[in-house]
Amino acid sequence: MNADDSNVLARARAATRLPAQDLDRARRFYSEKLGLEPVDERPGGLLYRCGGVDFALFQSAGASPGTFTQMGWEVDDIETAVATLKRRGVVFEEVDLPGLRTRDGIADIDGNYPSKGARGERGAWFRDSEGNMLGIGQPVV
Repeated sequence: MNADDSNVLARARAATRLPAQDLDRARRFYSEKLGLEPVDERPGGLLYRCGGVDFALFQSAGASPGTFTQMGWEVDDIETAVATLKRRGVVFEEVDLPGLRTRDGIADIDGNYPSKGARGERGAWFRDSEGNMLGIGQPVV
C-alpha cells in the first residue's frame, strides 16, 4: 500500500444516503416540514446541502428500518429547532429508557467526544416521511 493511500477516506467528504420509497412524498416532507430544497436532482435522486455537507435521498424499493439514527444535524439551539419543526408538523420521538429519557421531545445525554469540548449533548429524534430516523443534537459546554 502506498503511504498516500492510507488516509484516502480521511481526506474524503462523507455523504449520507437515505432511502425513499416515494421520492415525491419525501421531497414534500423535506420542503414543507424541514424547510430544505434540493440543490440538485437526477432521475431517482435528490441532493441536499446543509452547512456545506451533502446528503441524498434516493428512490428505493426497500424500506428504512428507522430503528437507529441514520443522519443528524448539530444545532446551536435545540429548543428553538425543535419548536420550529413542531410548528411545521414534525412529530418527535418520546424515549423512556434507562439513561435516556426525553422531555418534550428532547433528551439530556451525559458525555460527549473530548474533541468537541462539551460535557454532554441534548438530542431529539424524528422520522421523515419514509421512516428514516433523523436526529438533532446540541453540545452542552
